[in-house]
Amino acid sequence: MADEFPLIRSLRAAVAAAPGDVPLRLHFAELLLSEGRNDEAVAEAAVALQHAPGDADARALMVRAMGLPPAAGAAPAVSAPEPAARPEPPAAEPAARPEPPAGPAPAAAGEAPAGSSFDWDAAEEQVQDVVGPRFLEDPQAAEGSGAAGDVDAWDVDAPGAVRLADVGGMDEVKDRLEAAFLAPMRNPELRRLYGKSLRGGLLLYGPPGCGKTFIARAVAGELGANFLTVSLSDVLDMWIGASEKNIHDIFETARRQAPCVVFLDELDALGAKRSRTHHSGLRNVVNQLLTELDGISGGAGNEGVFVLAATNVPWDVDIALRRPGRLDRTLLVLPPDATAREAILRYHLRERPIEAVDLGKLVKATEDFSGADLAHVCETAAEAALLDSARSGSVRLITTKDLLGAAKQLKPSTEPWFAAARNVAMFANEGGLYDDLLAHLKRKRKL
Repeated sequence: MADEFPLIRSLRAAVAAAPGDVPLRLHFAELLLSEGRNDEAVAEAAVALQHAPGDADARALMVRAMGLPPAAGAAPAVSAPEPAARPEPPAAEPAARPEPPAGPAPAAAGEAPAGSSFDWDAAEEQVQDVVGPRFLEDPQAAEGSGAAGDVDAWDVDAPGAVRLADVGGMDEVKDRLEAAFLAPMRNPELRRLYGKSLRGGLLLYGPPGCGKTFIARAVAGELGANFLTVSLSDVLDMWIGASEKNIHDIFETARRQAPCVVFLDELDALGAKRSRTHHSGLRNVVNQLLTELDGISGGAGNEGVFVLAATNVPWDVDIALRRPGRLDRTLLVLPPDATAREAILRYHLRERPIEAVDLGKLVKATEDFSGADLAHVCETAAEAALLDSARSGSVRLITTKDLLGAAKQLKPSTEPWFAAARNVAMFANEGGLYDDLLAHLKRKRKL
């Protein structure tokens, strides 16, 4: 094999060590071409063109490696000199009387005709399975100046295929969403009849890892709306006034892209209680967020903009954000029930080698586990089976014993959250904000 030649091995190592050295890469491609390894030569020439798009030697080598006719006026290749019998034309002759090369080969389909420039689009189609794009797009040019006020400054996801039917179990959550949020959106005639306003938003709260973000995407899918995720890192800026402008630009983008779901992730960080915030910049962010939720700055208000927010600690959210007309609907997202746990376990085991797994036993052993906990159980069981297979030298399938053993080793990550939430539900339940949490704790006999 050609790879056995020491020179090829040495040049390959040198090119890998200096990927931007175009002359070295072309020298290596010439050697590959001389050994009849045209596909590899094409790949090396294409990489050279990524580093030096206008390099005439790289283009000429690409043409020879692909077996295409040379372009008119192209520099002659080293391995294909001009015939000695053909006289050199005078310097001024091409301008006065251009002539195509003598005796050109007939142009095949997709190739450039003789006398025209080389068809690089056709060449790129032929090598697209060998190398990636020849030119990398400049992200600054694609995004413009990158200012917060640009239309494309914020990533807005198109309506997704995720629906509430894709959320396993959690029937109580789905019913609350349907009654409080989705039914008025789907029935505009009934909404107008009963004078139901579309103002306000929905706050999802509960233990971490229980699917609040997934439910928000499912709501966007049910509405056929675009989806815009906002977190603290998207908003905060070192310059005075820039953070407030970012909040305004986010909502302006959502209004332009309506119908659009704005998902405020980790709301306790973005809208923390102003009485506990000592930094004026964070207080101004909360003030601007209140203004945008009211729709004061937009000409048409927030029509078609649906605001969803998620937090693990709703008691740390500024109370003004939760007054009527803003995030006035609250929904507790609990750890997945038995039906949801079975669906989550099936999802995480779907592509793993399993053998006669008793999902019923596993569902009972994982009560109060979050979705993230269930994923970790499957991962731990897979690691145990993989380690045994590596030690024994034969593949062993994942069994119920592996999964139950992994579940026994792991404590539900929701327990610390319920321990903290218990005090809030008992002693800080002003206005019945946490009645649903209190009812759940009573059912679980955790009071």
